[in-house]
Amino acid sequence: MTTYKFPHDFLWGAATAAYQVEGAWNEDGRGESIWDRFSHTPGNVSNGDTGDIACNHYHRWEEDIALMRQLGLKAYRFSTSWSRVLPTGRGRINPKGLDFYDRLVDRLCAANIEPLLTLYHWDLPQALQDEGGWDNRNTAYAFADYAALMVKRLGDRVKYWTTFNEPSVITYIGFITGEHAPGIKDRRMAYQVAHHLMLAHGLGIQTIRTIRPDVNVGIVLNLWPAEPASDSAEDLAAANKYWDETETLFLDPLFKGYYSSAMYDMVGKNTPKIQDGDMALIAQKLDYVGINFYSRNVFSAKGKLEKIEGSEYTEMGWEVCAPALRSMLVKINSEYNLPPIYITENGAAFHDEVSADGKVHDPRRIDYLKNHFIQTRLAMLDGVDVRGYMVWSLMDNFEWGHGFSRRFGLTYVDYDSQKRIIKDSGYWYMNVIQKNEIDE
Repeated sequence: MTTYKFPHDFLWGAATAAYQVEGAWNEDGRGESIWDRFSHTPGNVSNGDTGDIACNHYHRWEEDIALMRQLGLKAYRFSTSWSRVLPTGRGRINPKGLDFYDRLVDRLCAANIEPLLTLYHWDLPQALQDEGGWDNRNTAYAFADYAALMVKRLGDRVKYWTTFNEPSVITYIGFITGEHAPGIKDRRMAYQVAHHLMLAHGLGIQTIRTIRPDVNVGIVLNLWPAEPASDSAEDLAAANKYWDETETLFLDPLFKGYYSSAMYDMVGKNTPKIQDGDMALIAQKLDYVGINFYSRNVFSAKGKLEKIEGSEYTEMGWEVCAPALRSMLVKINSEYNLPPIYITENGAAFHDEVSADGKVHDPRRIDYLKNHFIQTRLAMLDGVDVRGYMVWSLMDNFEWGHGFSRRFGLTYVDYDSQKRIIKDSGYWYMNVIQKNEIDE
């Protein structure tokens, strides 16, 4: 048996996002977000589900922090709802919204749980969308003002600030396939949005550092490594081409200060408008980068393979392939001058049910997490500076376009009663955190 020990200060935690767990969508002065509008539009979300109530975290946050303490979490990654604190995206502040996050952060600190705050996890205020949303350059400046508001209020206690979660999902799924809010299909707009997200990130970093130079600032990227189906030169070329055209869209401007030539070639006439000084603003030094990892893409010379023979797949239809995490971490570590890395999301959706014994047995999730933890430790031994790991997710929640039909949680949520039941994987994770090691 091999035992993988982690550094004594390794930050073990779990993650959620505001729209996926909070509920209270129209309470205490909260404004409408694009996900409220999108989910309320028939046909956009499975089963007509919405985040109106979700996990009711807005009212049950004390119970949820008690749950985190029971699991032994050292950190909690969450996002703030822009429209809860600024109902129209700018201007008038909603004190009750700010007070909610104040109480949440205070209680996390009292419980000795490090708060990791994400400013934007896909829920743009609808009022800003009505002005053009992320296609409008002014939205980037509104974001900087929002960042200033939050860091002034919480920066004395929150030491880890993330500007954006997964800008590639916002770009590709929100503006090319239209499967996420705001549900637009426009390639020209998509790449302009991508640039404005990066601009907003740069402005946000600058703003946060001006107000609180003592905090850590970063961004969270989701990366899907592109691997060849065989050792053939053709398959390798196909995988590399995909990686260069898609997965570097945000890595390159953030860590090299430019968009790649492959991206320009692919985008063609849809190249975004870039103003002087934008790239320098985007490429400011970061204190950390968060990496969200779920699976990989496999390519042959004929294109992407939909199924890999002999592989296991999650309820999302994603292949389970933990070694791809290690290889991807090693790859980006060698190709970019990266700050310390946190795995900010990793997890799996499986079909979970409450058994006759009142428990939720999810051995596949335990295997999934165990293997990904081991591969992360191996990457660290390869020289990659990984400082922490946030499992997705603390609890089952609103899984965007899939509604409540996909369960990722360490904790089972009965959406009718809002009862929380820690799954076997949650107890297993609690043991990992206590021991700070994993046995293979």
